[in-house]
Amino acid sequence: MKVEKFKVLLYLKKSEPDKTGKAPIMGRITLNRTMAQFSCKLSCTPGLWNARESRLNGKSREAVETNEKIERLLLAVHSAFNSLMERKKDFDAAAVRDMFQGNAGMQMTLLKLLDRHNEEMKARVGVDRAPTTMSTYVYTRRTLAEFIKTEFKVSDLAFGQLNEQFIRDYQDFCLEKKKLAMETVRHYLSILKKICRIAYKEGHSEKYHFCHFKLPKQKETTPKALSRENFEKLRDLEIPEKRRSHVITRDLFLFACYTGTAYADAVSITRENLFQDDEGSLWLKYRRKKTDYLGRVKLLPEALALIGKYRDDTRITLFPPQDYHTLRANMKSLRLMAGLSQDLVYHMEGILSPHWSRSRRECRSRPSAKCWDIAMSGPHKFTPVRPEWSLNKYFFSKKLGLGSI
Repeated sequence: MKVEKFKVLLYLKKSEPDKTGKAPIMGRITLNRTMAQFSCKLSCTPGLWNARESRLNGKSREAVETNEKIERLLLAVHSAFNSLMERKKDFDAAAVRDMFQGNAGMQMTLLKLLDRHNEEMKARVGVDRAPTTMSTYVYTRRTLAEFIKTEFKVSDLAFGQLNEQFIRDYQDFCLEKKKLAMETVRHYLSILKKICRIAYKEGHSEKYHFCHFKLPKQKETTPKALSRENFEKLRDLEIPEKRRSHVITRDLFLFACYTGTAYADAVSITRENLFQDDEGSLWLKYRRKKTDYLGRVKLLPEALALIGKYRDDTRITLFPPQDYHTLRANMKSLRLMAGLSQDLVYHMEGILSPHWSRSRRECRSRPSAKCWDIAMSGPHKFTPVRPEWSLNKYFFSKKLGLGSI
């Protein structure tokens, strides 16, 4: 863009003094044949104003402080002009004013960019993003909008209005007012930093905000373990037939205990994931949904019985699909129904994980043909597995010294 004329003029609007008699200072940007006016949000005593220098005369406190603010204002205007010139696109005086003031109508704002990013993420659901991933972005947008409205009394903020204290205040807002857990807030702060990084790369922000802000450290906690007593209570729980949803939830959790599969993998595996080795044993081979790593699990009789229970040739997956939120609600109900002494969560099945391979080696001597018949036969009545088949056998007898189960 060819610039023939660029000028910033400051003048005093004496016709509208305030209650103290001070007049507001106004500004006018002239770029080639375009012009845009703006308020400097400053005022001064009319007698001190020097129209020729666009400054206040004297060395009084009012004059020194106001002149410093004027210098910073003019520097910001010229910085906005230089930034627009670097983009090598045509612009006018209004664009300089909007860039300098951080006008939401001209610039990409924080929530607007977050909305655009959320729409892009939504389009990727089912491709390379899981549906549950979207909830974190939705809740981040919701809490961020509430924080901006509460603290700044506006609906949105330009990136030029952000400072390093913003992210810390947002963190305190989520922790103290919203009563969110630190792990949850950590995800929200990570998304906020991501949006600011995108804004900087795309030229919506002149500064890479929060690049030096370190996310709170993840809290290291001891993994919860499902006790032997609670496992047996859940396994042997008699659930009424009318509560089929709870039965599916319980059996999915038991299958996770026997195989180590996550919920997302358990509801998505199909018959194509079942393989038989040279010895006739049945194996489950699948790609983990979270990491795409290949998992190989030798199926125990308990797991085979569960697969056989839910066999349905009209369904692609081995188990009926169940919404995750429904599953979580059912697991809370199962805890009460079984009288468990601890919360029931999927991470509990991990206590059995270190002993899968050894337990599976113990099962190699069992007649695998019978296991295959159980899995491939039609739906049949499910009975609790025999105690001597329990995957806990090696763990409790060898590791904890509790003797035979």
